[in-house]
Amino acid sequence: MAYPEKIDQFPIKLNKKPDGNRYAIEEEVVPVDGVYEGELRHDNVVKDTVRVYTGSKMTGNRIDQFVLSVPSERPWRMSIKIFADVPKLYVSYETPGDTVEADDVNALQDAITATQTELERYKAEGIIDGGTFVRG
Repeated sequence: MAYPEKIDQFPIKLNKKPDGNRYAIEEEVVPVDGVYEGELRHDNVVKDTVRVYTGSKMTGNRIDQFVLSVPSERPWRMSIKIFADVPKLYVSYETPGDTVEADDVNALQDAITATQTELERYKAEGIIDGGTFVRG
């Protein structure tokens, strides 16, 4: 569901570094019934740097039961499927930076349009009582 049912969230994009260095990323994921499956948050993942551990910062037990896949229509993205019956896992990897794609721009445009539509609906139907906003 998108706005107004919930606040839209947009992942931070990483610029490619001019010196060619890579970002070191760690993602916390939660398996359901011993399996986690999903896309990694960032693009252009260097496949041989992917590691999965039961603790943050490559601590705990290393998990080797995972499969990586790359969709043919979006070869800069990577999905992971991990098999581990634990409450949390930590996926670490390196990336030179993200690829901004049309889907990213379209999601932003959709969010702006939804916000403007809801604002116009409220202006037409809502009651504005002249209250004030107080910053805490």
